[in-house]
Order: sequence, then structure tokens, then C-alpha cells
Amino acid sequence: MGVRPPQQGDDDAPETVAFGIAALDDYLERADATFPATDEELIEALGDPSVPYDAMGNELRLSEALDELSRVRFETRQEFLNAIHPVFEARRERAKNSFLGQLRSLLPF
Repeated sequence: MGVRPPQQGDDDAPETVAFGIAALDDYLERADATFPATDEELIEALGDPSVPYDAMGNELRLSEALDELSRVRFETRQEFLNAIHPVFEARRERAKNSFLGQLRSLLPF
């Protein structure tokens, strides 16, 4: 997932801010992770990054996300992203439904 960041007149700013599996996919690409892979191999290859799971910048460490899965081995990159996607979605939903998340949704900035 991704959203456009606030416009500040900076031409060097990225067009989108990646979060969720889109951000995780960026980490996979930069680390040149190979599959099949276990959860431990992925953490070792990626360095256990904190992955943003929403546009507000809330983050979840990869190891924590993997702990929520019942699997430890992934045959393909797509299989891994499909498996971990619900973890990020659940966190995003919890953050949105929190008091602070509801307050943020009411504010124009």
C-alpha cells in the first residue's frame, strides 16, 4: 500500500509513502532475499526492520509480524507477502479504531 505524502514544495520528495506489504516488498528487493526461505532466514537477510503498516507511520518489527503467523517456511516471495498481509491489515485496523486513530481521522492534518 502507499499514499501520497503531504505536498511541501520539495521536488525531491518521493511521490508515495509505502507501507504494509509494499514497504516490506521494498525491503525484500533491497536485501535481495531468496526463496524458499524460513522466517529466521528472512529476518537474517532483512535485518529485522521496522515496517510501517499505515500512512501515519506506525511500525511493526518483521520478527513480531512473523510471530503472529503459524508458518515458518515460505516457498515464494508472493506466498510470503500473501501470508503476512493479514498481519499488517489487522494492525492497521486496530490503530484506526484506537482513540488516537479516531482523533487523527477528525483532524485535517
